[in-house]
Amino acid sequence: MKKLIILLSFVIVSLNTVAQDRALPNTQVRTLTGKKIAFNEAIPKGKITMISFWATWCIPCKKEIVAIKNKLADWQKETDFAYATVSIDDARAAANVKTYAKTQGWTFPVFLDQNSDLKRSLNFSNVPFTVIVDAEGNIVKMHSGYTEGGEMELYSFIKELAATKKAK
Repeated sequence: MKKLIILLSFVIVSLNTVAQDRALPNTQVRTLTGKKIAFNEAIPKGKITMISFWATWCIPCKKEIVAIKNKLADWQKETDFAYATVSIDDARAAANVKTYAKTQGWTFPVFLDQNSDLKRSLNFSNVPFTVIVDAEGNIVKMHSGYTEGGEMELYSFIKELAATKKAK
């Protein structure tokens, strides 16, 4: 039993750190207007960015995005970073994504990964899934799942990353 707990702990830690300093893929995604764009070009250069992967059917995903949205303005006053989301809903649900984002008042970018090409490129299986990208466009943290308050851990990481960037 002890070995199993140690193994599970190792796997969880590995999932959070496996992506250290990996460049964003150039996998094609779509904007809500249907325009195709390489994902690494869709994310702002020179800015730390948090990216939430989600789906319209995923309740924890929606909770995470609401929690981030409610704190985003204050966080961005304190720490200059960008936020975006990527829906992994299929092509049939794309219209639902657009409608949902609009009714929720989302002002941040929303991208569509309708064929799960980006999901495969980043090698994850479940949403919610969050990626933090440094100012150079490298993935520096990957996080799977959501529990209430988990967004604060992600934001703390962003603050530390921003402080390190300023110190250089």
